[in-house]
Amino acid sequence: MLPLRFGKTSSLFSPNILFSNFSPRQPRTTLLSHITTKQLRSQSPMASSYTTSSHASKLLFRQLFEKESSTYTYLLADISHPDKPALLIDPVDKTVDRDLSVIKELGLKLVYALNTHVHADHVTGTGLIKSKVLGVKSIISKASGSKADIFVVPGDTVCFGDLFLEVRATPGHTLGCVTYVSGDGPDQPNPRMAFTGDAILIRGCGRTDFQGGNSTQLYNSVHSQIFTLPKDTLIYPAHDYKGFTVSTVGEEMQYNPRLTKDEVVTSLIVHFLIFKDLFAFYVCISNWLKLCSIWYQVKLDSGNHFGKSALYILHATELSWQFVD
Repeated sequence: MLPLRFGKTSSLFSPNILFSNFSPRQPRTTLLSHITTKQLRSQSPMASSYTTSSHASKLLFRQLFEKESSTYTYLLADISHPDKPALLIDPVDKTVDRDLSVIKELGLKLVYALNTHVHADHVTGTGLIKSKVLGVKSIISKASGSKADIFVVPGDTVCFGDLFLEVRATPGHTLGCVTYVSGDGPDQPNPRMAFTGDAILIRGCGRTDFQGGNSTQLYNSVHSQIFTLPKDTLIYPAHDYKGFTVSTVGEEMQYNPRLTKDEVVTSLIVHFLIFKDLFAFYVCISNWLKLCSIWYQVKLDSGNHFGKSALYILHATELSWQFVD
């Protein structure tokens, strides 16, 4: 079993990295990218190599999608190592067989199954994976209060082959949220990668109104632990509901509507969004008791060519999607 390295890392962040201005991309369950320092281009539909600046190690990377909960699971492996050790981030129970099939097909050895946090919208697949693959260890933050084989704290590193992920505490969506960041160094992937869970979504962030969430804490976590990374760092969230697959630190710093304002304005925005979420929740409960639909009598303007009032039916599920991001 490959060891975890514990202790603080000594990454240095460059303040002079140029802003990366590519737009979020549409999803594919087999999305793979061959990424070097200078380019982004399509590669084989089965596997891809993520080349380091020294070309000494290669990271095989695959982004997998579970459609019911709109969850991304990430597969990473050091294919330059003789054992081809691999890990999965945020596996979902419903897609465990698919994920293990991909790992087998690519000739990888799964050693770790990691979670960024305790998920409220789906069941993690780590337990099922452990029952199917001998020797796999589950990993989660010690602050999560959940069960796992290995508990990590800020500053720990998770090693697989010659590659590693840094553990950064990013609470706010839940108390135990962490972000896994690819290592900094000549033998590590470049640009870097941040697997942010729900701390940052593409142009959004996770809810903060349950599971010990706190909007101010989330804001501080993101700005101190993620926005201090180089601006070309690739951001891979745990979810996306609009078809996007990847962003960058630079893009989210500039365009994320929930994280780009000053602290007072951001707090107001997040609390307003929480209010809408709660409002939608209560409306859904109310409408469920009313056969899950509500009726709106809409009086159109007298100058409208429809002339009279129009009757609209809006189901509670539609209202929920309208308000809850």
